[in-house]
Amino acid sequence: MHINRSVLSQQHRIQRYAAASDAFSFFNQLTSPELLDTLESTLPEHRERLFPPTETLSMFLAQALKPDRSCQNIVNDAAVKRLTHGLPQCSTKTGGYCKARQRLPLDMVSTIVRHTGSLIAARAPKTWRWYGRRVRLVDGMTVTLPDTQANQGAYPQQNGQKPGLGFPICRIVGVTCLSSGAVLDASMGNFKGKGSGEQALLRTLLDTFKSGDVMLGDAFYSAYFLLAELQSRSVDALFEQHGSRKRSTDFRQGKTLGSRDHLITLTKPKVRPHWMTAEQYVAAPDTLTIRELEVGGRILVTTRTCPNTIPKDALKDLYQRRWQVELDIRNIKTTLGMETLSCKTPQMGEKEMWVYLLAYNLIRLIMAQSALMADVLPRTLSFKHTLQLWLAWSGTPNQPDNRSNIIRLLVLVAEQSIGNRRGRIEPRAVKRRPKPYPLLTRTRPLAREQVKKYGHPKKLK
Repeated sequence: MHINRSVLSQQHRIQRYAAASDAFSFFNQLTSPELLDTLESTLPEHRERLFPPTETLSMFLAQALKPDRSCQNIVNDAAVKRLTHGLPQCSTKTGGYCKARQRLPLDMVSTIVRHTGSLIAARAPKTWRWYGRRVRLVDGMTVTLPDTQANQGAYPQQNGQKPGLGFPICRIVGVTCLSSGAVLDASMGNFKGKGSGEQALLRTLLDTFKSGDVMLGDAFYSAYFLLAELQSRSVDALFEQHGSRKRSTDFRQGKTLGSRDHLITLTKPKVRPHWMTAEQYVAAPDTLTIRELEVGGRILVTTRTCPNTIPKDALKDLYQRRWQVELDIRNIKTTLGMETLSCKTPQMGEKEMWVYLLAYNLIRLIMAQSALMADVLPRTLSFKHTLQLWLAWSGTPNQPDNRSNIIRLLVLVAEQSIGNRRGRIEPRAVKRRPKPYPLLTRTRPLAREQVKKYGHPKKLK
């Protein structure tokens, strides 16, 4: 592929990411000038061990990206790389690395995730924005953890599961940038119980939003007090109407703005939510003026009340782009493999989540740079394609002339564009049948005893 002048003009910026290609090449993305100060400020006091914090983090990142995510695999990889680079030999036992991961500060990883996300989003050109506005996507997801006593205590399994048969499950709510796809912040909590809902986790992330931002979410976030809080922060919102209110929406009321488009005044709920203090409830406005409109069979709710500056069709197109957050979740959970965490304690599970999000942001950083080179939108590039190229790149030893090769790598990233997913419909079903093994309907120790007693698992009683 010919590299035109617009590509060559980006070469100086790209050279900062021309990193060494050893086992810890992913860490070199963190040593760019923009991130170096943040990284150094988060480093804890430490002795020069075999696995210092920087090297431990880079190994943790590589571990999250590999199909084999075992500690043994990443330690073996580190041992081989030390041999090939002429460094002193290290043991292949995993104890030292596991202890180094435990010493790695949670604040260090989470701070770098937030900083990388804000860095990518801040450097997004204005042409990537919606009407010049920064749009932030919000949504939640659930992940499971290993079935250990510590994880069950912090993140209990679902009520429908019998004791010993289910897995600990936690809820994660994240804020992502619509234009670049970068994760700006996230919050992790219980799947059930008081304060475990998506709105409760989102309230801990509201400082992520700046004046002039637009929050884009599904019908779950269309609540009075959230809309009021966003208005007080000069943040606009676009949600689908909640099902309970959707049934009572009457476009004959309020101020008509057009066909099935009107302004309506909401009244503050008389019952104070349990999570809100009395002072917060009193401070909330007694009424709230919002815009309701019906487009494409959906009723949308927005705080953008002027139909002249933001027409109806523009809001329809923006809400259709909300589907991007579902694709982001799929990239994090399925493509990267965060659907099932592997750490056996709640503290390490939360740290593992942040490592996955950091790996995701660094892939998004590569995609954003490639999009700038090719003069395309990052959302038109394939996340999985970029991940595959990066894994192949980082696994190739002794690469000559890295500065020119990194340009070629970014050109390869931009070669593959994803299809137009507008209105895409796919059945939520699988065609390939699973292997005919019976389900485990009892605790594993009990199942072992019954196998010893009755033999084949199908004969269990």
